[in-house]
Amino acid sequence: MTVATRLTCKCGLVGLRVEGKPILSTECLCSDCQQAGSVFQSLPGAPSTLDDRRATRFVLYRKDRVHCEAGGDLLREHRLTADSKTRRVIASCCNTPIFLDFTQGHWLSVYGNLWPSDAIPPLQLRTATGDAPASIALPDDVPNASGHGFGFFAKLMLAWAAMGFRRPRIDYVKGALKT
Repeated sequence: MTVATRLTCKCGLVGLRVEGKPILSTECLCSDCQQAGSVFQSLPGAPSTLDDRRATRFVLYRKDRVHCEAGGDLLREHRLTADSKTRRVIASCCNTPIFLDFTQGHWLSVYGNLWPSDAIPPLQLRTATGDAPASIALPDDVPNASGHGFGFFAKLMLAWAAMGFRRPRIDYVKGALKT
């Protein structure tokens, strides 16, 4: 039996269902996530995206295991540059970040703020810690990879192999976020 978790935006109009075990539970400190997090947190009513270390919490799932069950018409994408292959998807109803989609990849990085704090899968890894502000001291509770590291890519490759090397398209995001 596949375990499914239902996640919603802050106001409840957008709903996702994620199935099975995640690929990885991580915090990202890359400069792009820090920049996007600052943009998102400046939107009216938006929840915090960045923690006190400027990290963004993600839980990575195979694209074929993430389903939009409600509010797909409210999802908007934000790209840091016009030609970026990475889009971050926001619920326009309440400005809740929903997921990051590397459009050429086979996974979605679902924002950790969608889970209640006592239900989010345990943190396994921090990535791109080389981009963390110099004043930030990172705990050593999990590996702190300066980039994305071998462990990160190994987990992604194993998940892709389990999918038969498919890359499902996420076609329910309609339009760009107005910032």
